[in-house]
Amino acid sequence: MKLPKLIQTATKCVHSGTQIDENQGGVNTPIHTSTAFKYLEDYEMKYPRMANTSNQIAVVDKINALEGAEKGLVFSSGLGAIAAGLMGLLEPGDHILVQSDIYGGTAHFMHHQLERIGVTISFVDFSDYTEMEKALTAKTKLIYIETPSNPLMKLTDIAMVADFANKHQLISFADNTFATPLFQQPLNLGIDMVMHSGTKYFSGHSDIIFGYLGGKTSLINEIKTAQVDFGSTLDARLCYEIERSMKTLHLRVERAAENAMELAVWLENNSSVEKVYYPGLPSHPQYELAKKQMNGGFGAMMSFRLKPNIDPILFQKKLNIICPAVSLGGVESLIGSPYLTSHKSISQEERDHMGISNQDVRFSVGIEAYEDLKKDIEQALKQ
Repeated sequence: MKLPKLIQTATKCVHSGTQIDENQGGVNTPIHTSTAFKYLEDYEMKYPRMANTSNQIAVVDKINALEGAEKGLVFSSGLGAIAAGLMGLLEPGDHILVQSDIYGGTAHFMHHQLERIGVTISFVDFSDYTEMEKALTAKTKLIYIETPSNPLMKLTDIAMVADFANKHQLISFADNTFATPLFQQPLNLGIDMVMHSGTKYFSGHSDIIFGYLGGKTSLINEIKTAQVDFGSTLDARLCYEIERSMKTLHLRVERAAENAMELAVWLENNSSVEKVYYPGLPSHPQYELAKKQMNGGFGAMMSFRLKPNIDPILFQKKLNIICPAVSLGGVESLIGSPYLTSHKSISQEERDHMGISNQDVRFSVGIEAYEDLKKDIEQALKQ
């Protein structure tokens, strides 16, 4: 099916990437469960580990359309995408700049895998341009950002980073998981590579794990060698489930973001809450930047810090609708303490440096009724 070039995001979610079997006429991409494909009739040899089968391509094409990527790849997890991306582009002796507050799993990978092979890393406050320039070395090759950041929802000026990277001939790499392409498109702001933990919003039902990388064709071609060598790909059935889930991406994320905005305003005025981290609030220190680079909404992720008299673990145990659980981005609301979940793998010293408190809770807002979520939090705060 050939789509018009200029279509809206909601239409891309439903139709982009779909591979219709004209012989049968079904409206969905058929599931090709085979791991063996005939090769004499095809110019390109097909094999699932090479990520070039029709179900894999269908998922990639859909996300490419949403992100505006020239080319992309899907992986067996978000961290698998990050690992293949960085290992595929970097060599021993290279140096990279990384924003100081990122997902704990990413930081752990960088410390335990990149440094092990001789890649040096500088964690830098990207709100300070002077510090960014000071951190540069003759070996600096790549700059890595995550915006909004996990878990404190700090923003990085994407266009500024892209300009900085171009000025210094660096590869720019952005994790766009929290915002999704519905609200933010780093490639359109000049970034070279965009990454997603598709396990989160793209899956949307807390039942699929996968990752995505997209961007310039030249960079994706370099990374694909690492993907094939590492074997971090997906099978046909899972690709079909991803494609199906993504058809409702816009409905799910827009509804969840509406809930998040209302809850953030209410929480900010709650006497048991010390601080709310949500880029859609005028009180957010980077609210103006959020309005500039996030379009149509501010996402469905937030964190908030409970006052010292509120036990965060007891608070979570008292919740009836919102579930204390690892991960985020599902239709159901999930909550968790970063020091016990997303940032457990890094040291207390690193968490302190990032500004993460044990009183902080990360809140993935779902699509339930706003009033029910509000009442659930309200009763759980009564200690």
